[in-house]
Amino acid sequence: MSKSELSSEPVLPPALSRPLSRMAAAVHRHPGRLAAGALALLGGFAVTAFGVAPLTATSVPVAQQMISQSVAVPGLQQQIEALDQQVLQLHRQTTLRRSDTADALMRRLGVSDGQSARLLRQDERLATLLAASSAGGLVEATADAQGRLQSLVARLPAAEPEQRTHQFRRLTWVQASTEGAAPEVRVETAELERITRLGSGDVRGSIWAAIDEANLPDAIARQLIEIFSDDIDFHRELRRGDSFRVAYEGLLADGRPVAWDEGTGRVLAAEFRNRGRVHQAYWHPGSANSADNAGAYLDEQGRGLRNTFLASPLAFSRVTSGFEMRVHPVLRDWRAHNGVDYGAPTGTPVMSVADGVIEFAGQQRGYGQVVEVRHDRRQTTLYAHLSQIGVKAGQKVQRGQSIGAVGATGMATGPHLHFELRVDGQFQDPLVLAEQARSQRSLEAAARPQLRERTEQGRAWLAMAGSVSRFRGDAE
Repeated sequence: MSKSELSSEPVLPPALSRPLSRMAAAVHRHPGRLAAGALALLGGFAVTAFGVAPLTATSVPVAQQMISQSVAVPGLQQQIEALDQQVLQLHRQTTLRRSDTADALMRRLGVSDGQSARLLRQDERLATLLAASSAGGLVEATADAQGRLQSLVARLPAAEPEQRTHQFRRLTWVQASTEGAAPEVRVETAELERITRLGSGDVRGSIWAAIDEANLPDAIARQLIEIFSDDIDFHRELRRGDSFRVAYEGLLADGRPVAWDEGTGRVLAAEFRNRGRVHQAYWHPGSANSADNAGAYLDEQGRGLRNTFLASPLAFSRVTSGFEMRVHPVLRDWRAHNGVDYGAPTGTPVMSVADGVIEFAGQQRGYGQVVEVRHDRRQTTLYAHLSQIGVKAGQKVQRGQSIGAVGATGMATGPHLHFELRVDGQFQDPLVLAEQARSQRSLEAAARPQLRERTEQGRAWLAMAGSVSRFRGDAE
């Protein structure tokens, strides 16, 4: 028997044996690729099987029917006609700048209306208000689709400086509906709305840089320095890592934040961390029966934080000449110097060192431009060589309020402030009196419940201000 007869394997014809031999060789050379291909093929079958599997047990096809129906919208034609008749109005607002003219204001508001611009220029009340108002007034205009002015509303500071934290003037200019008729112009006085705002910051350089970074108004910066100036020397004692938190009054005119210089209320609660020590202050308004009905900043125990007098009428300065005998820098003779001179750049704000009434504001011989403040029956202060005066005779001022700016008017060799203090008409050294004027006043027992309530509210505000600061730091 031959060897082929003994073999149990089936014998394939040559037409099949050669392709199978090639396939076997390919499997031997690439077993991994073949396995992956087989899995992919099986997976495809599985997915296909899952995809076509019927959702119901029956294989009866579901009947489909296309329905087309028109839906009528009630009043559609009336709505289209109403839209066609709708008058397009454009609203835009800007902030008043110094020396703004009617034409400049119109251009910034995007109003291209020569006739209205001419009417605005001719309106004496509008021109007077714009000329007398400092920068920061809010101006809002309404124009039609062609850019023609329809109305203008200007919200401006009150005429009297002492009223600018309580009231504002609203000027309304409305184009006449009748051709050739004069526009309607109204000037009203309205009350400012008060809201509580929060702020906080860290000192990395100067206090002013930290306050700018925290987006706090300059008025709040001055108040913070004034409140804590008796405990912190902001010129020498600040350290990197010091921090502050503050709650203060924001003022709104018709719901819009005001932007003029006096557009910020007072600080309500404040905390300053300086060199590891925590200083806190809470505003406590005075009562009609108290000696100080203007109120004061107190600590948690009800003790006053401030001296009766500021230590200096300037936030940052250096003493260039003291209360002593000296050679006059202009007249070159030996005479008494009856005040203190502070060196500072022209334009540096000058503050009243205590509450009082302006007794004189104007030119005074060698002193140049002068402001004199009477604080009580016995004490007056004088501020000389000013470059500008921001108050007038008879006006009430508060401790720390700006009354003018440093200059070099009169007999002066350079920009500086000459500051005098008189008690019963006699010259006194302002630096000595400031050290002796520390107020040790504390609240009476009857007022302590109100103090606790205000202190608790102040602490809550300061905690929220700190949370805002941490959130801002995490976001950065």
